[in-house]
Amino acid sequence: MKRRTFVGSAALGAAMAGAASGAEALPMAVLGKSGLKVTRIAVGGYHMNVNGEEEALRILRRAFDLGINFYDSANSYHRGRSDEILGKAFSGAGRHKVILMTKCEVYTRDGALRVLEEQLRRLKTDYIDLWQCHQVSEHSEVDRILGPGGSLEAFVLAKKQGKVRHIGFTGHRDPAIHLRLLQATSEWETIQMPINLIDPHYLSFIRQVLPEARRRGLGVIAMKSNAMGQITRQQVAAIDDCLRFAWSQDIDTLVSGVETVAQLEHNVAALRAFRKMSPQEISSTLERTAKGKTGSGVEQYKRPPAGACVRAHRDGEAV
Repeated sequence: MKRRTFVGSAALGAAMAGAASGAEALPMAVLGKSGLKVTRIAVGGYHMNVNGEEEALRILRRAFDLGINFYDSANSYHRGRSDEILGKAFSGAGRHKVILMTKCEVYTRDGALRVLEEQLRRLKTDYIDLWQCHQVSEHSEVDRILGPGGSLEAFVLAKKQGKVRHIGFTGHRDPAIHLRLLQATSEWETIQMPINLIDPHYLSFIRQVLPEARRRGLGVIAMKSNAMGQITRQQVAAIDDCLRFAWSQDIDTLVSGVETVAQLEHNVAALRAFRKMSPQEISSTLERTAKGKTGSGVEQYKRPPAGACVRAHRDGEAV
């Protein structure tokens, strides 16, 4: 595929080109039937931009220097600004060295195709490596995605046209939604979902969705290993425990929501030092976390219990 002329930050592009050859290799995994070879950590597109574009570019520069090749974004993140920042960072010589993932939360065919054209423009690229149907939360949304004129048609068409290489979906509200999408079609190649050390205690994606995703050969992208900061904030566990638990599950990569270069470096160091938890360690961790705070009071993005007057968090909203 042809690639457009570099239009972004020349200084960042030069720094990336110079650093890539000398970067120590990070652990990698094949992202299921997509065949994409990704680092086991990805830079989260929402959190990287919380402190503004300058800090986001510093994070991206350092991530590339450290050997990360997988970068996350979404149409809804900062009203498209996260896509634009990735476009500034990786539209030149560095484009073919990274895997760009972005997402679309519009569930109609025509609407999703319009969003795709805008995302290609923002990212300054002719193709997206992984385009995912974003934050599917309700059964009514599944109906729209899968029905006539739904966004699944757009995802399949975009792949046939070569505008996206691979397709998948994301969500964090209810495992039943993921299972419906998994069972409805074999077109999906990846799945993104919460993986953390309190998930098994309430509406568990680990218990209900992960085995089925693996059985179907999908690449598994973990997110919310710290439940948007609530696990550490509510003193359920330390960040290193969160990271180790997530990487010890049957996942390919973890989207890491870092807001500073220091947080990025900490998480990369944790990956380099990672040793998989034994089944006994996992059981012991879950026995301990079951006695503490669990449920939608910590995982605020999950469907609240019936009768609770709480609106679940939507991806891309401020924490």
